[in-house]
Amino acid sequence: MPAAAAPDVSAVRAYLLSLQDQLCSALGQADGTAKFRSDDWTRPEGGGGRTRLLADGPVFEKAGVAFSHVRGTTLPPSATAHRPELAGQPWEALGVSLVIHPRNPHVPTSHANVRFFCTTASATPVWWFGGGFDLTPYYGYADDCAHWHRTARAAVAPFGDTLYPRFKKGCDDYFYLKHRAEPRGIGGLFFDDFSELGFERSFALQRAVGDAFIPAYLPLVARRKATPTTDAERQWQLYRRGRYVEFNLVWDRGTHFGLQSGGRTESILMSLPPLVRWDYDYRPAPGTAEARLHDLFLQPRDWATLSDAPPSTLSSPLPP
Repeated sequence: MPAAAAPDVSAVRAYLLSLQDQLCSALGQADGTAKFRSDDWTRPEGGGGRTRLLADGPVFEKAGVAFSHVRGTTLPPSATAHRPELAGQPWEALGVSLVIHPRNPHVPTSHANVRFFCTTASATPVWWFGGGFDLTPYYGYADDCAHWHRTARAAVAPFGDTLYPRFKKGCDDYFYLKHRAEPRGIGGLFFDDFSELGFERSFALQRAVGDAFIPAYLPLVARRKATPTTDAERQWQLYRRGRYVEFNLVWDRGTHFGLQSGGRTESILMSLPPLVRWDYDYRPAPGTAEARLHDLFLQPRDWATLSDAPPSTLSSPLPP
């Protein structure tokens, strides 16, 4: 249950604004050409945010990094579904979220989010942290998956040995398309309603997760961005992006919260890819790299303990 100690909202806000700056700087350098546009906005009911978007770069087809700090008088249904005792209470929420849709199909799409929420009805508000990051590859590379999960494990290790397996399972369970009975990607970290370490340590955990994203993701971009591609691989990427869209619109609680609370639609839907396709009942040919993505990579696996893999694993076997 969330702790009752009063949180330092100003410290959370300062960190999140700094994190947005750091993420945009690192991603802009990795793309090399495209620049982020910045869009400040206000919300009529209270608060606002700063959305930054990079588009049509040589590396990133679309990359968005959004900061928001919003307030309301009544919690929307998506926030009280698991906490009916909070229904009707005033609230405020802060967060940074990002999504990256790369141009090369061999570079995975990635999403990250760190957020803080509290009710404001009393001097001892209910509060919690949440967030994490996850990876959505189009082609499977075991060494990429291992690096991603090892970085995630290292980020939360100082806070207890049980957190990585717990947050990894939370990610596997959350980023799952129930209507298709398949995972969205290879997971990472996901936590919510987290206050068990007290405010200072829980906030430190949030910072550790936010700060780990760049060292987790950019080495994968560097490895794969120059991989030769074909039009067939591009079409597969667009098809798999459809799964990303389906999850965000049908299942994602953050999307639902933003829309239900009267948030800024352009910023909420920033996560959607610029191009996508759906093909009726498409099934990749058995034994292809596309089939291997679902059969071997989009399955829960203990990637962090996988032995070092060769640089290219599109056709090499994986351990059970």
